[in-house]
Amino acid sequence: MRLAIALFSSTLLLTANAASASGADYIRAYGAQGVNLWRLANQGRKNDSHVSQRPILVVQDSSNIEEPNEFPDQWFTQPIDHFANSSDTFKQRYWINTRHYTPGSGGPVIVLDGGETSGEDRIPFLDTGIVEILARATGGIGIVLEHRYYGKSIPVSDFSTDNLRWLNNDQAAADSASFMAKVTFPGIDEDLTAPNTPWIYYGGSYAGARAAHMKVLYPDLVYGAIASSGVTHATLSNWEYYEIIRNAADPTCARKLEHTTLAIDALLGVPFAKRFIKSLFGLEDLAHDDDFISVLESPLGYWQAKVWDPAVGSTKFDQFCTFLDKPILGNGSASSLPVGHEDRLVHLPGDIKLDFSILNYAQYIKENYVSQCKTSVEDCFGTYNDSSFLATGLDQEWRLWLFQVCTEWGFFSTAPPDPAHPRIVSKLLTLEYSSKICRQAYPAGKYFTVPPMPNITAVNALGDFTISADRLAIIDGEVDPWRPCTPHSDYAADREDTILQPFKLIPNAVHHYDEYGLKNISDEPVEIRKIHGEMIVFVMEWLKAFKAQGSQ
Repeated sequence: MRLAIALFSSTLLLTANAASASGADYIRAYGAQGVNLWRLANQGRKNDSHVSQRPILVVQDSSNIEEPNEFPDQWFTQPIDHFANSSDTFKQRYWINTRHYTPGSGGPVIVLDGGETSGEDRIPFLDTGIVEILARATGGIGIVLEHRYYGKSIPVSDFSTDNLRWLNNDQAAADSASFMAKVTFPGIDEDLTAPNTPWIYYGGSYAGARAAHMKVLYPDLVYGAIASSGVTHATLSNWEYYEIIRNAADPTCARKLEHTTLAIDALLGVPFAKRFIKSLFGLEDLAHDDDFISVLESPLGYWQAKVWDPAVGSTKFDQFCTFLDKPILGNGSASSLPVGHEDRLVHLPGDIKLDFSILNYAQYIKENYVSQCKTSVEDCFGTYNDSSFLATGLDQEWRLWLFQVCTEWGFFSTAPPDPAHPRIVSKLLTLEYSSKICRQAYPAGKYFTVPPMPNITAVNALGDFTISADRLAIIDGEVDPWRPCTPHSDYAADREDTILQPFKLIPNAVHHYDEYGLKNISDEPVEIRKIHGEMIVFVMEWLKAFKAQGSQ
């Protein structure tokens, strides 16, 4: 459920350009402004950029060199529409890890759902992450299954509204079910299909919700499932995303963000001050105030990019916070004073007084965002020109996850509903503003019309906060901004953590922290080593109880 991060482990580096190709993480948090950020991040890409580059293998230990083609592309034929009498098909891509499989042992098969990005971005998890960890522990086969429409699993010639009508939860779930029931693996003569072989279905974030849904929808095929940061609660207004960040961030940084937000909202309400504050950020020519504030929210997305492994995770959020406290004119002593203290104020024309952290915020936005704009700021950061969102070529990958947002998932970023509630985002970040991209980007087609608001009931009817089943594990991060949309939400009831229904919250963890891993688990941080050990234990216990339905 989604900030493009390069996936890098101690032995495998996925280039940032490849990881950012889908744009899903920009779109997840920022809507229309996310499309603009995606474009800036992908300027100069080739016309065939919808084809992600294979991850580059960079081995730090030259004595243990891996071949980059250890996981070649594999293909499985799927119907475009599982629920219609049609012969139209497409090829769904997957990758397989057979390092630990002993022929004749009968599985298990550990399948990782690729979710809302190219499946190539998930190959690190096949090599050193959770798939490798569980396959090694169980003597099983590891699989990464690419989601329809993403990467190279594209069933259509363009991403028009009509051609996206098969991109939905039901079709994607049917893909996975068909794959599990019918696939034959290259180089393996035996039948490892479900239900006669135990399949463990893993997913993180949106794919985590899919893992939970697969266990509910296809219990005869999915023997066990692990939903990591699984966003099983779809919602229209996702204001709690920023609330987690506000409460979990360094308190000093959070106070600066709160102060900046309130000050800028107030200045935007004063005509003579509005242009001045926009010019401070290099955005004086940006026509709409809500476009302006949506650019300012962009660095907050760095929080989700945190990962426990420093070789993978981003430290940009912490760098941003440090930047806000950079002394102005050498006045280092002011940094220790409370935000808004008289000695921290910078006096500007028009009798405007601003805490110096706001000037630093402005400089940060100019250096890291505005500087990337090669045309006008309205062209780069404006969101009111409907025609700029109508391209439907296969290179417009941002249209995929956003279509899912607009039709079934929601998750629109907004300010808190209570104006008096402390906040780190502007009050101008409204549901109307965040959702308008759905009306701009997807004009009604001949066969399909995007609803006025997403049908989140289609998601929540599958279990919402209370989704549960035997052999369905729920694993979340304590400070994950997506936790409010998972079964560990503060809105959800607590549960008992058992072997049959694991319910685990990783302390100080952000987004699907358990998905990442090291070659040697003993080298992982204590909390990550602990969760991986617990996952191995409950999966092994599940497998002890397995009996193939065909033998019952």
